[in-house]
Amino acid sequence: MPFYAVIDTNVLVSAFLKSNSIPRIVMDYVYSGEIIPLFNDEILSEYREVLARPKFHFPKDAVEIAVEKIKEIGLHFDSVPVSEDIPDPKDIVFYAVTMNARNEKDAYLVTGNTKHFPAKTFVVTPRQILNIVENTDH
Repeated sequence: MPFYAVIDTNVLVSAFLKSNSIPRIVMDYVYSGEIIPLFNDEILSEYREVLARPKFHFPKDAVEIAVEKIKEIGLHFDSVPVSEDIPDPKDIVFYAVTMNARNEKDAYLVTGNTKHFPAKTFVVTPRQILNIVENTDH
């Protein structure tokens, strides 16, 4: 049984930065199909923009391969208006796509910054989604 999740950009950046990190394990689950990534065009654009920042020195082809793979294996959902207060306007899209996906799927929002989002059971850290995935009978 796959899990569905919007992956916040900070999780993807952390996965690129540390190959033996929890975010990297989460992304390994994404690429293996255990976690189905949920996105819209704005999220994909942010992934590309942030991962291409000179400070990270990530190879352009690696960034493009990662984002294209998410697009290929994931599911596109439009964002929906949200009434909750989201401190950073750039984070709204991640929550809005999660809320729309939750109309059809048991979707999560995986982020390293849970304080940037409303305190909901579906807003989880990379460690929490690993616990959910690894402690579920398939």
